[in-house]
Amino acid sequence: MAAWVLALANLKGGCGKTTLALNLAAGLVRRGSVGLVDADPQGAMGHWVAWGSGGDGTQGLPRVLAGGADPLGAIARAARRHDRVVVDCPPSLDMAITRQVLERARAVLIPVLPSPLDLWASAETVAVVRQARQTNPGLKAWLVVNQAEPGSALTRAMAATLAGLELPVLDSVVRRRAAYRNAALEGRSVYQMGFRGREAAREMDQVIEDIAGKE
Repeated sequence: MAAWVLALANLKGGCGKTTLALNLAAGLVRRGSVGLVDADPQGAMGHWVAWGSGGDGTQGLPRVLAGGADPLGAIARAARRHDRVVVDCPPSLDMAITRQVLERARAVLIPVLPSPLDLWASAETVAVVRQARQTNPGLKAWLVVNQAEPGSALTRAMAATLAGLELPVLDSVVRRRAAYRNAALEGRSVYQMGFRGREAAREMDQVIEDIAGKE
């Protein structure tokens, strides 16, 4: 059976897709075999994992395969060895790579920040999803609110704008938490941070369960 491939994509940089990709992969590792593909030429995810565990998965982080100029090849190699593959897509400068990944993926998660500029910029990513579905009609896609601040006016005002982006929104919401930033600084996932990462890890589990419930 083919591996289940989840892509994290947003052509707008700075939306937290690398953070979500790594922590979701760390959560999925607790449920089975997971490969992690860094399709972003900047290679931030590879540096993150190498900093924490030498990239060998010994600290609960999957080994990272660099996509380089051949992201589909990296995904195929990961899929031969793992049941699930998580792919961190590049920002807008590499739109063609993102489109290639989405033509191979089973599902895509699009992180959106609670700000008007980020929400409007996400519309371009939705258009790429629409194009990818011409080749990959089974591609499932969801928006996920990232770095939310409960009670803020912007977070409350997001509903109408999100509805205009034409894709369903996960029930799960990822809050702005120091644990995510600290995990990156320490080369860890939030699952490895004990009490400090407990609530963030719970959020990642909720996102995973939300996606699984819609599959």
